[in-house]
Amino acid sequence: MNEKDSQFYISHLGLEPHPEGGYYKQIFASDVMIDTEQSNQRKMYTSIYFLLRSGEISHLHRLKSDELWYYHGGSSLTVHIINESGEYKEMELGLNLDKGEVPQVLVPKNSIFGSSVKEENTFSLVGCMVAPGFEFEDFELFFQEELINEYPQHEGVIRRLALEKI
Repeated sequence: MNEKDSQFYISHLGLEPHPEGGYYKQIFASDVMIDTEQSNQRKMYTSIYFLLRSGEISHLHRLKSDELWYYHGGSSLTVHIINESGEYKEMELGLNLDKGEVPQVLVPKNSIFGSSVKEENTFSLVGCMVAPGFEFEDFELFFQEELINEYPQHEGVIRRLALEKI
């Protein structure tokens, strides 16, 4: 796949640049409202298309809700997760099951995570569902220094995936 392929999806799906990197468009938002731990009303779930091209990074960030990622097409996508206990793991989102990829990845709430495309000259197209529904007020983007101070054991991945400075 090449740059023309990713541009096809960006154009036809109406994707726009995402603050964390890549491109997105919200495609569903539940009409059902629920009470959350923060004792406010939220949509039960929201869902987006997300596209990331080779050489781009979905920078490390955190949500207060669970996020379920679904593979749709293109190259596989690596989802990098530092959980609440400070443990790091990589999940491969794709359809090459014999190579350890899975078609769905759960990022638990309050995890710090980002994503990247391993292959060159390609892209990954995925869907992401957040429950309770995504709100930008719950979106926390991180910078290298603050994460390295908290998780020095993961300095390598933090330098690759976190923004350098404010």
